[in-house]
Amino acid sequence: MGVTAVSLRGWLLYGTMAILWGIPYLFIKEAVDSYSPAAIVAGRTLLGGLILLPLAIRRGALRPALRAWPWVLAFGAVEMAGPFVLLGHAEQTLSSGLTGLLVATVPLFAALIGLFRGDRAVLSPQRMIGLGAGFAGVAIIVLGPSLAVAEPDKALVAVGEVLLVALLYAIAPFIIATRLTDVPSIGSITVSLLAVGIFYLPIGLLTQHEAPTTRATVSLIALGVLCTALAFVAFFALIREVGPVRAPLFTYVNPVVAILLGVIVLSEPLSPGLLFGFPLVVAGCWLAATGGRLRAQRQTAEVPEPDPTAL
Repeated sequence: MGVTAVSLRGWLLYGTMAILWGIPYLFIKEAVDSYSPAAIVAGRTLLGGLILLPLAIRRGALRPALRAWPWVLAFGAVEMAGPFVLLGHAEQTLSSGLTGLLVATVPLFAALIGLFRGDRAVLSPQRMIGLGAGFAGVAIIVLGPSLAVAEPDKALVAVGEVLLVALLYAIAPFIIATRLTDVPSIGSITVSLLAVGIFYLPIGLLTQHEAPTTRATVSLIALGVLCTALAFVAFFALIREVGPVRAPLFTYVNPVVAILLGVIVLSEPLSPGLLFGFPLVVAGCWLAATGGRLRAQRQTAEVPEPDPTAL
């Protein structure tokens, strides 16, 4: 098990993903003002899938994806169908910044999954301290005044929904890296998006009870174009570049973007729970994922890398 440095391409992809998946919480918060969570999922996935469809057809990527349809649909369920609707429902209660911070626990869950898969390095003192610090930060946020809302029980349910999203996001890269290595990534993304969109379309139509505002519609379009179509292409490229273990590391930069946008655009407050919990979550994620090293260990023995020519 060797140690490898992240290339310049890898760092650029990390930065791209930090932005593309740091801004969705703002757009979701804006969209849920007049769209139902199911309508948001249907809109962003269908739009993203239709944007990528011509590219997938031109590259002949649909047929391999359809041949591997069980795992493609599994990826779509874990990475899109579940998380997207859970985030929309949670942000009806939570602030966009708090939601982004809770999703930053993805590397903590990825470390636990690595332990389950036989990565004994997770038991190192540094990583165990990281796991403890990260979840302590979450506890401070959950038990602190960050959740000082009119319906605390509803807020706790929303927190649970976001933490479930983080777990699902930690699982998804392993599906890509172990079951979809021979499938062009653009095909997997396109088929997954369209399948999820078609599934949620009737639910979205049945649950949409008001005329959407222009601002909410613009946010929904941005979710589909930037945070779905473009982001998933970049995400697959990042997994190919650095592997599924290190790929989720950009998620502890996402909350910086989410919190800043929430404060600047939506005038969301910076509560003591966020201020004290945020550094613990970020530091804990970094320690749990890297063991305190600037260059993380690369899991080549247990997790095969995707084909770099797949996209």
